[in-house]
Parts: sequence; structure tokens; C-alpha cells
Amino acid sequence: MTAISRGETPAPEGLRFVHLGFGTDAVEYESAWAEQRRVHSARFADEIPDTCLLLEHQAVYTAGRRTSDDERPLDGTPVVDVDRGGKITWHGPGQLVGYPIQKLPRPVDVVAHVRRLEDALIGVCAEFGVEGTRVEGRSGVWVLGDPRSATEGADQRPALGGLQLDFDPRAADELFDPRLSGPEYAPSNAGQRGEDRKLAAIGIRVAKGVTMHGFALNVNPDTTSFDKIVPCGIRDAGVASLSGELGREVTIAEVLPVVEKHLRDVLESAVLLPRAV
Repeated sequence: MTAISRGETPAPEGLRFVHLGFGTDAVEYESAWAEQRRVHSARFADEIPDTCLLLEHQAVYTAGRRTSDDERPLDGTPVVDVDRGGKITWHGPGQLVGYPIQKLPRPVDVVAHVRRLEDALIGVCAEFGVEGTRVEGRSGVWVLGDPRSATEGADQRPALGGLQLDFDPRAADELFDPRLSGPEYAPSNAGQRGEDRKLAAIGIRVAKGVTMHGFALNVNPDTTSFDKIVPCGIRDAGVASLSGELGREVTIAEVLPVVEKHLRDVLESAVLLPRAV
């Protein structure tokens, strides 16, 4: 495995990358959040260039402003409430997290910023042979499911835990909660069910024209960590990882330089425009 260096990655111009910690040096969430605020202030004051913090987090659940109580862990697992958009998610080992702290023209076009991050991550997935895409109305990068496998192919899918269900409770219940319906319906098993599944989540905040928070790309995490929550508040889809989609181990060290390359290509070449009013 290639070692991951800590500290700054020099760039010829434009976007600067800072490695906060990976593996045994994974960063506690509150520490990274404090560092985000420090870098944000420096970027607002034009003391530093646009900067992307890259890291792995120690395991943690974080909840954006729109998270509802029924999406949080049923067992009372602690959750850190944060000031980004979006809902609840998990961060932890095997997940590459990026916090691009970038000054944008005002009024800020938040949607355009999210689309740029999606473009970069879709490019990363493609380089590893995974077809990532957007899903209308849902931010992030997705692997589309095969709806036939949820019906025609149901008899061919292996049952988990020796249990085979003859119906899908979501067909009749808008408030279906996979956590109450057995492992067959857990977010981590969405691929087996032929459902859409999220490879990368995006949640941001913009303050004083400067972005905070960012993306989390599932490289090789234990995706069952998502099963305690309703990830991103989405009940009819699940989660995925590069390793799971490829059927081989992919490491953070492999993915890190590819992420940096695509972020630089997209963010440095973008024509930044204010939001139309």
C-alpha cells in the first residue's frame, strides 16, 4: 500500500490541498470542523488560496440542518449536529472526505458548486471503472440500480439470514424504515436488491461567499455503519463503495491522487459566475 503523506500538496497555482490525517491518524470530527472554520476565515480574508482539506474521519454520525428525529439511530448512538445542508450521514474509516473551502462570486450559486463536486467525483469513479451518475433531485454520486432485479430477479438473489420475503413493505408504507424490517432491506444491501445506491454524499454550507463542508466518497468502508440511520433521509435507495462495486479492495491511498487530479481539473477550470437573480 502506498503511504499517504500528511501536510500540504503543492499545486502550481489555484487550488491547494491539505492532508489532515488518514488511517491511524484519522481525524476526530470536531477537530476537523474547527480547522474548517480556521481555514474559512483565512480564505475570506484572502490570506490563503482556495483550499481543500482531505482526510479520513474517526467513526461518527453527523446530521445536517434538515435531519428529522426519525432518521437518527434508533439505539441512541450519539450524533453530531452540524451547520451544513442535507441530512444525516456517517463518516469513518475507508471513506475519503474532502472539504473544499473556496471563495465564490456573490450571490453564490450553490447548485453550481454542488454540480462541480459531482462532476469531479463522477470522473474519479470512471477512472476506477465504476459508472457514477446523478439522480435528479438527489445530490451526490450514484450507481443506478437495475429495477428488474427487484422483481424478475428476486428468486435469484441470495436470502440474507436464511429469510426470504415475498413482499416489499415500501409498496404500501411511505414511512418505511429499513432498520425495522430486517437486513434484507438495510441500506448496505441496496446493490443486492437492484436499487440505486450512493457512492458519494455531498453537503455544503456557504458563509460570506466562502464554501465549507463538502463530500464523502465511500472507498472501502464498512457500509453496514449506514444501517443504523436513514442515510441522507432517503428510504428507497442505499449506499455503495468503490470496493463493493468493483469486487476488489480499493484503498484510500489509491484514490487520493485521483481525487486531487479531478478536483483540480474541475474547480480550477470552472468559470465561476454569480447566481442569476
